[in-house]
Amino acid sequence: MAEKVFVIAEAGVNHNGSVELAERMVDAAADAGADAVKFQTFKAEKLVAKEAQMADYQQKNTGAKESQYAMLKRLEIDEEAHRRLMRRCEKRGILFLSTPFDLENVRMLGEMGLEIFKIGSGELTNLPYLRAIGALKKRVILSTGMADLGEVEDALDALVEAGTPKERITLLHANTMYPTPMEDVNLRAMQTLACAFGCSVGYSDHTLGIEIPVAAVAMGASVIEKHFTLDRTMKGPDHAASLEPEELAAMVRAIRNVEKALGDGIKRPSPSETPNIPVARKSIVAARPIRKGERLGEDNLAVKRPGTGLSPMRWDEVVGTRALRDYEEDEPI
Repeated sequence: MAEKVFVIAEAGVNHNGSVELAERMVDAAADAGADAVKFQTFKAEKLVAKEAQMADYQQKNTGAKESQYAMLKRLEIDEEAHRRLMRRCEKRGILFLSTPFDLENVRMLGEMGLEIFKIGSGELTNLPYLRAIGALKKRVILSTGMADLGEVEDALDALVEAGTPKERITLLHANTMYPTPMEDVNLRAMQTLACAFGCSVGYSDHTLGIEIPVAAVAMGASVIEKHFTLDRTMKGPDHAASLEPEELAAMVRAIRNVEKALGDGIKRPSPSETPNIPVARKSIVAARPIRKGERLGEDNLAVKRPGTGLSPMRWDEVVGTRALRDYEEDEPI
């Protein structure tokens, strides 16, 4: 059976700048059965120019007309908050992850012992940043939203040349719109990434609902990332396109069921169906009473359940021979 799918519950900035709310999100992700809960690590002044405007979806979801800087400033959490969340994750048995958005925070998370560096789609073309993460030689999960194959190749090359082996990199197919329209998902592009680069692949989902990440698992995703929130009606840029805790739990359950259902690919009778073989299959039997020495053929043979006798696949071996003894109707030959 394939390795277990790694499910990342993306808390992102859905804590609204509250460490207490973030801790409750850690608990919700752990309760849902996710493997990791991921936050975002940034300083607004290092991430965005002060007058940069919000995306349309951000204005719609926040109900505010302000700069990206003003919005992000409210959503920052400091180093101590990160350490507090890491301790909460250790207590709850779930992996702490956070995406850094600048070189200073790459270093901070590295010093904190972050096991996996998740790179967001927006940083795929940030060469100094890619080199800094690649030099850490940690496991890397790279989202590829908004990118074409050439841009993905350049980012992958930067990470590898900086010191991270390609075997430690997972590429996530993604679409950077919140929520993503179904017609823009293009799940087959995930398989294209696998064929083009020989990397493990996964899917970062921004659609509404849970069916698309579950479908991605059936198509070979080894990592699934999905935004979640404690309450979708809260104000904030990502709440509206996020799962609530019970939906996150349902997604994880569905993924685990699909994992089981995928199996090992060997076509053979399963343990559960093996007892039904004699019940459902058939045998060659006497269609009517047959006397010893009578020639066997289509006029006196039939195929009926149960499959405890001679297989009908041996029909040609039987037809034309003579009965070695008497048979009653329905008796296996």
